[in-house]
Amino acid sequence: MEGTKARLPPRWFVRLAWYVHRGVYRITAGRLVLWAPKPGKWGTGRLTTTGRRSGKERSVMVGYFEDGPNVVTMAMNGWADGEPAWWLNLQADPHATLELAGDRRRVVARAADGAERARLWDRWRSIDKNLDAYAARRSGETAVVVLEPAD
Repeated sequence: MEGTKARLPPRWFVRLAWYVHRGVYRITAGRLVLWAPKPGKWGTGRLTTTGRRSGKERSVMVGYFEDGPNVVTMAMNGWADGEPAWWLNLQADPHATLELAGDRRRVVARAADGAERARLWDRWRSIDKNLDAYAARRSGETAVVVLEPAD
């Protein structure tokens, strides 16, 4: 599948899904939209960063899996070009709060690189068989983001 472009829903639908997901989070206090990863599946968490321009808290829902004490997500922007705002925020200030099902923790973000990135990408590929095709839709490399526990 490498080199082919997987089919995605239209951009307006992806954006609508983001808004609905956040709305359901607010209405249910996260009970319906935060779940832990299961074997072969990713989980969903709520990442809160500090806006790089506004200085205000900004929250976004992210898919993730656990890698030891770390949480791993991808800066994919719905597989569209451009970096997602939350990743740009983390590049300016890597400290954030991560809310998972039944857990809330302070984290520090960094991009995986080299052998670590390859290993984590392969883990994502085991969860999502279309990963390479989705990534091919973007003009640049998709950052694999490691969220480490803050001291």
